[in-house]
Amino acid sequence: MNRGRYLDIDWPALPPGVGTISTLRSGGVSRGPYAALDGSGGFNLGTHVQDDPAAVAANRALLRQDLPAEPAWLNQVHGSRVADAAGIAPGATVDADASVAAGPGAVCIIQTADCLPVLFSDVQGRVVGAAHAGWRGLSGGVLENTLARMRDAGAGEIVAWLGPAIGPGAFEVGEDVRAAFRAAHAEADAAFRPIAGTGGKFLADIYALARLRLRHAGVANVSGGGWCTVTEASRFYSYRRDRVTGRMASLIWLK
Repeated sequence: MNRGRYLDIDWPALPPGVGTISTLRSGGVSRGPYAALDGSGGFNLGTHVQDDPAAVAANRALLRQDLPAEPAWLNQVHGSRVADAAGIAPGATVDADASVAAGPGAVCIIQTADCLPVLFSDVQGRVVGAAHAGWRGLSGGVLENTLARMRDAGAGEIVAWLGPAIGPGAFEVGEDVRAAFRAAHAEADAAFRPIAGTGGKFLADIYALARLRLRHAGVANVSGGGWCTVTEASRFYSYRRDRVTGRMASLIWLK
């Protein structure tokens, strides 16, 4: 496995028999705004960002070498729908922002470039899931819906990992975003820091918001978090920073 393409995932609670990958910006063949910061080939996996289709196909082929099966690609719409990864045929996509798998042979995958990727596994290693948690999906229940689908599939205690996302020093939002989270949990207010002189703008901590939602949904063991896709330009793509940019991926599967 080419470590230049992948983040080292520190997830002590991940059970044996579960595979994970979280990709970086570097290690592929994409050029232009999709390249690595040093000018070498970028590892863009998104087909919808106007990158050269041949480059994206080559990057996806490199990723596929390290997977047991073709990933269950999603057309992410910033919603809260959860798909069955095993039900997505190779080459097909479905409109969803999360997927779950309850057996080997299916690979859950989420693409991001500032939004929060969340990976899940039950502690027995029987059911896994992945969710794309931008603020709309996060406030709309995508994490809770993913957990519900996993529990319906037989998951017991569930652990989670938070992947690279926009950091709390860069995620500027308005009152509408704060209100959306406060409507569900008043303590979400602690994740928003007012920006002086901006007339109602805040810096939001998406990691703290995700941990709050997970705690209320019964997930106490949460690893990861702490990166910033906006400021760590050499490692991550960021839509908010660059607008024209690539997409990274976070994946999980049962071996």
